[in-house]
Amino acid sequence: MRWLFLLLLILNVFYYVWHQQEAPMQAKEIAPLTSHSAGQHDIHLLSEAKKDGAGGQDCLYLGGLSTSEALAPLQQRLSGEKIAAVTRQLKAEQGGGYWLRVGVPGQPLPDEVQVRSLSRDINELKHQIMPCEGIATGE
Repeated sequence: MRWLFLLLLILNVFYYVWHQQEAPMQAKEIAPLTSHSAGQHDIHLLSEAKKDGAGGQDCLYLGGLSTSEALAPLQQRLSGEKIAAVTRQLKAEQGGGYWLRVGVPGQPLPDEVQVRSLSRDINELKHQIMPCEGIATGE
């Protein structure tokens, strides 16, 4: 039994040496991650990205109605709550119809409760948050 164990041990050593001579393993150099991400230190979502200037601010738009007369009750109600609103007509690519840009850039937007109550009171009223500047109007 000892002879069998020694034979297997010698065969394993021979097998190991034979494989080392065929294809010696070489360590590969791996470039550090810092060289690939020159100025980028972290991953950010688009919604978390810092906005630059006034063009990066978001405004609340209410509307989507087919005529500007349909916006009159909405505009009266917002003026009664002392919320500034500007009428915009958007092209079909941006959602089409007549919209009210609610609030002034830099001021807080109306809360969700107010928007829901307006949506209940006025049929077909939509609301979207879009950039304040850079919206191509139909004018």
